[in-house]
Amino acid sequence: MLDDEIEFRKALHRLLTGRGFRVAEYECGRDLLSAIDSDPPDCLLLDLHLPELSGFEVLEALHSRQPHIPVVVITADDEPGTPERVLKLGAFAYLKKPVDRDCLLDSIGKAMAGTKEYRKTSEKVGKRF
Repeated sequence: MLDDEIEFRKALHRLLTGRGFRVAEYECGRDLLSAIDSDPPDCLLLDLHLPELSGFEVLEALHSRQPHIPVVVITADDEPGTPERVLKLGAFAYLKKPVDRDCLLDSIGKAMAGTKEYRKTSEKVGKRF
């Protein structure tokens, strides 16, 4: 997951590990992009407002380097056209903060269902964010 808000990352970490997922946390886009080729996640949770590289820039880079990784954008950004922009850049879903837990888990499940590694709900254990 990539989000610069530590408390939000902690909350997502607890939620996801409690559901059996392995979670890698990144605070800035450069760190994520440095690690993405050698250790790609099964799904990426991405904020848009980040230091250095914006979430839009990370999404563009990810789409060109690892287009098979499903991305769920979670952001407080409420600008007109933002949902359309992130979906056009390849994001699977656009969720607004504060995000509903069940909606988030449903979006993750649907995003991962499209990848060949994720076929059944029971297989989610060990999947990485």
